[in-house]
Amino acid sequence: MKIGVYFCNCGTNISDKIDPEKIREEVRGIPGVEYFKTCDYLCSEEGKSFLEEDLKRERPERVVITACSPRDYEKTFRECVAKSAINPYLMQMVNLREQVAWVTADPGQAAQKATSYIRGAAARVSRHAPLEEKEIEVRPDVLVIGAGPAGLKAALAIAGAGRRVVLVEKSPMLGGMPVRFEELFPNLECGPCLLEPVLAEVLQEKRIEILTLSEVADIAGYCGNFLVKVRQSPRFIDLARCIGCGECVNACPESAPSPFNCGLNEKKAIAFAQTGALPNAPFIDSDVCRRGKGEDCQLCKAACLVDGAVLYDQQEKILDRNVGAIVLAVGSSLYDCSVFPGLAYGKSANVYTSMEFERLLAATGPTGGKILRRDGRPPETVAILHCVGSLDHRHRGYCSGVCCQYAFKFNQMIHHKLPGASVFHLHRELVTPGKEEFALFSRAEANPRATFLRYANLENVRISEQEGTSEIRFQDASGHNQTILADMVVLCPAVVPAPASQRLAAQLQTPLDRFGFFEELHGRADAAQTKIKGIYLAGTCQGPKDIQASINQGMASAGYVLSQLPAGKTLTVEPITANVNEAVCSGCRICVKVCPYKAIGFDEEKEISAVNPLLCHGCGTCVAACPSGAMEGNHFTQEQIFAEIEGVLQ
Repeated sequence: MKIGVYFCNCGTNISDKIDPEKIREEVRGIPGVEYFKTCDYLCSEEGKSFLEEDLKRERPERVVITACSPRDYEKTFRECVAKSAINPYLMQMVNLREQVAWVTADPGQAAQKATSYIRGAAARVSRHAPLEEKEIEVRPDVLVIGAGPAGLKAALAIAGAGRRVVLVEKSPMLGGMPVRFEELFPNLECGPCLLEPVLAEVLQEKRIEILTLSEVADIAGYCGNFLVKVRQSPRFIDLARCIGCGECVNACPESAPSPFNCGLNEKKAIAFAQTGALPNAPFIDSDVCRRGKGEDCQLCKAACLVDGAVLYDQQEKILDRNVGAIVLAVGSSLYDCSVFPGLAYGKSANVYTSMEFERLLAATGPTGGKILRRDGRPPETVAILHCVGSLDHRHRGYCSGVCCQYAFKFNQMIHHKLPGASVFHLHRELVTPGKEEFALFSRAEANPRATFLRYANLENVRISEQEGTSEIRFQDASGHNQTILADMVVLCPAVVPAPASQRLAAQLQTPLDRFGFFEELHGRADAAQTKIKGIYLAGTCQGPKDIQASINQGMASAGYVLSQLPAGKTLTVEPITANVNEAVCSGCRICVKVCPYKAIGFDEEKEISAVNPLLCHGCGTCVAACPSGAMEGNHFTQEQIFAEIEGVLQ
């Protein structure tokens, strides 16, 4: 076997510490090495041209390149080798710069170390097998799950590049949580006004297929070719015919607590999700409608001004869609405050969650934007309890980030709507990140009727109702017992994963982190990618964040989709993956459990594991875990690895 060794001087980075002529003498005795050549900069244009031409002339069977880190230039040198009509996987790099020259002071020791590394590389590369990259055609369409700010912006960006987008939203309206908020921190902008231009673009964009009242039922396939089944519940309204006049709503005789107003008022069986909701059409709640109870009520249809807009015979549909990528933007939820019995949530009429208070503040809410208690009276004192469930390892051991900001917003809105009301902030910590957020806190702190008190532990906070007023007893940070009275208490719960996250993670085989949010590929470098190729993250499904960060992540996901799945092109799949020796596999499924990329399935008929090379990242976890030795890693076989170790140790 003919092995050629190419030594890069890297200017003086390597050659100043490792004398290439000494290495030349040493490598002559390495089995298979037939020549040794040097170059000042192999990575330069001149160096790459030299390497290509020399390989064409010498025609080695294997190539060893001694230079810097493979992380920097392995791909570059593989391309040079491939241009010389040699399989690029018959090359092995040796990192002499970082691993030898930069860390070994003595030149003699450096030369000895470099020689042993080259000996190991030669032994390894002699056992390399030619591998071939595969190319697959990709589907250009994209599925976006969730129509909040992150999902909407991702869908618009992808559609703007000429792709078709399937936008799936479980609720009857678009916009997510912010369209329910009267004002948004830090500048108290109108939530619906902020998103209205985005919503208008989405509704008018012909390349976006909007599926409301819909959920993903099943997903199969891989990056570039996902087969998705979407279950769409009936709206019982023809969106193309309905003009949104609301006459049907007025005629409806049945009502129930409104989930969009957190149950603080009632909605009709046929109703708009909320005032100004888009699409501008009502929907029928079968659980409330008399028809769902067996009665033949047709009052809404009789009141409708457009013939055929109300459709009682609409049925649930299963829609099949074929897409190349998936963007997860399912949002998040709020921690259940009822798990704290001492806070009296659900027991005291005066205790509200932050979401319920947001709806009280909204002009489209149950009180028309007036801050009123359930008995109809405006409160004279409001207590805002921060960190309900956050910063607590018994509940949620992280800071939710946005709670302090909206609490300071509440302060300002209370001062505006009820100038004479007093506000108590009971906090564990105060968080004001960002260039504008501290200004909101400063305004809250400057409110002469606002008081900030720090409590020691939420478990010691006790709320009880005393003649229509809430008595709050707690221990402050100094250990002193405190008691305050409030007409209204607002709890700021931790941001937690959405209920749909667990189900979607199981369908997509996408891992969740220890808190239950979708796990990113890398927390700092790749927060918009999952560990599954072709599936991306946007917004609070990945972790607590504000609207700005959510939208930015949505745009990042769109960028990944457009760059990694270019329309009209093929996707190159690297062959460094795991594979199963079927004759040895015992069917124990340990590899299935340990694979971090969910790339291994199980063939029930053959009772053996099977690797999907399109999902496999070649990490080797399954190879290390397999008790029978059935799992092998292409380009990292045990024979190759042991040969390299033995070569180094000779």
